[in-house]
Amino acid sequence: MCTTCGCSSDENEIKYTKMGEKQNHSNNGSFHHHHNNELHHDHDHDDHNHDHNHDHDHFHDHSHHGHSHSHNHSHEISVIQLEKDILHKNQLTAERNRGFFEALNIFSINLVSSPGSGKTSLLERTITDLKSKITFSVIEGDQQTTNDADRIHKLNVPVIQINTGKGCHLDSEMISRAVKELKPKQDSIMMIENVGNLVCPAMFDLGESKRIVIISVTEGEDKPLKYPDMFYGSQVCIINKIDLLPYLKFDLEKLKEYARKVNPKLEFFEVSTTSGEGLEAWYKYLTQSINQ
Repeated sequence: MCTTCGCSSDENEIKYTKMGEKQNHSNNGSFHHHHNNELHHDHDHDDHNHDHNHDHDHFHDHSHHGHSHSHNHSHEISVIQLEKDILHKNQLTAERNRGFFEALNIFSINLVSSPGSGKTSLLERTITDLKSKITFSVIEGDQQTTNDADRIHKLNVPVIQINTGKGCHLDSEMISRAVKELKPKQDSIMMIENVGNLVCPAMFDLGESKRIVIISVTEGEDKPLKYPDMFYGSQVCIINKIDLLPYLKFDLEKLKEYARKVNPKLEFFEVSTTSGEGLEAWYKYLTQSINQ
């Protein structure tokens, strides 16, 4: 298990698929790049040590109880140190990413949410409505498939898919590698759709300009209390699918109240990608952000 976030690390390869014009003519137009993910490789090594320690402790359970306890304590310290090293390495790359984005006036957004909140639908609607005014590029993160990247590619927007395999989040090194292939333009917006997960992505800064958490009204109002780290680390909360409110027992104000308990500075947008309600305020926010 991953010592930092708990994701499984049986699969150590991350796949990047760049969707380009050549794809219209041949499947060979995809850019496939495989590399060993050092972060997860380290975790596998740690897993091996953990299993070994467990067997050793069990063998000496009765006759050397004090030694077993000390050995476990040492292992816990090693795990904590490894977690600090991983997050420190991620933060260094995140700051390099941030410097690159700021130098080119690229407004980068890290979109995070539970699966099914409507991240990709919001991306599609936003890009469709604004691509004549704003230059977009997109990084899609999923464990498997290029389904979301295929949807964005149909909008004639540069997009690259990162498949994390068993991994449950994107990290700053993945973004750095993807950006080198994607080559986002100056004075543009880059959307990063993270893996659907409200836990692990909260720990990993990607170097984004803003982290935006999306929650749909089909989820519980208490999500901010259940997943406080994600809401605390976000600057914006988009409440999606508000067209369904008449059919649901969902207290919109209660959601905001819970979210403000975690993060009083959180900014809210209430939208429906189906009806278009609330999207103008969201579009205004994006336009102002890129023109600042």
